[in-house]
Amino acid sequence: MKKYLKQLLLTSCALLIGTSVLAKLPAASDEAKAQAAEASAKAAWSGKVSAYQNCKAQDKVAAHYYQSASAANKATKPAQVMPPCADLGAFIYTPEVAVQTIEAAGVNSPATATTAVSSPGTPTSAAAVMAIPAAAASVPAAVPVK
Repeated sequence: MKKYLKQLLLTSCALLIGTSVLAKLPAASDEAKAQAAEASAKAAWSGKVSAYQNCKAQDKVAAHYYQSASAANKATKPAQVMPPCADLGAFIYTPEVAVQTIEAAGVNSPATATTAVSSPGTPTSAAAVMAIPAAAASVPAAVPVK
């Protein structure tokens, strides 16, 4: 009997945890997205700094090897020409600014003019007035527009 209760308890706990995992998380705020972008940029910079430090260490080891080999009168192969190690300097984060194109901003888009037309005898309240495109506004006011 106790074994059955333990299994039931463990199963119910597993189901409870499983349903909480399936819950939808809220969307990240702009501030959280900016912090994530900065953390990502800092991680990428740290990787480049690590590569720079590795390059400097390799240069130091190679220089020591050639110095000790020449002191011991050992024959060595000439060193391969490698690009110099590039120091990145201090971490400076400049957030990316979203650039909106002119087309996306709607600057060159034609304006959609609307004109209110009502037939005679109808009230011209905000609910009764129907906005139609400017091309249909040339219809005489006595003709109802659908």
